[in-house]
Amino acid sequence: MKVLNLQCAHQHEFEGWFGSEDDFTSQLGRGLVSCPLCGDTQVQKMLSAPRLNLRTGREDKTPPAPTEAGGGVELGLPASGSALHAQLLKAMRQVLAHTEDVGERFADQARAMHHGEMEQRNIRGRTSPEVALELIEEGIEVMPLPSLPALKETLQ
Repeated sequence: MKVLNLQCAHQHEFEGWFGSEDDFTSQLGRGLVSCPLCGDTQVQKMLSAPRLNLRTGREDKTPPAPTEAGGGVELGLPASGSALHAQLLKAMRQVLAHTEDVGERFADQARAMHHGEMEQRNIRGRTSPEVALELIEEGIEVMPLPSLPALKETLQ
């Protein structure tokens, strides 16, 4: 089995599994290889380093515990290039396309909409975990969103 790092013309990176290099070339030539995020068939193979399993019979099979990173808990996000990762990116891009970024004013604007002082609209922004909990305790629905590096790409 040959695992290749691939990229479409829109710079979406993903992984492809093929029986051999010839199998990849054949499928690419017939237009059967496409980006799972946008469906583009203009795919190119990217450089990748081979994986070397230097440890055999590793004893500790337990997954690592979540770690603190920058004041928040690291999320168990799907691996980059997986179908689930592509679906998550697509859903996040939908959220970004249909919400207004109010930045640091998020809590103030959410409260104003909740109390009828401002017209309701879909917003997103930044606030501390403590303030987010205060909003929830006040009955204001909020949802944390993961910050994914791929979301900083052009929305295709």
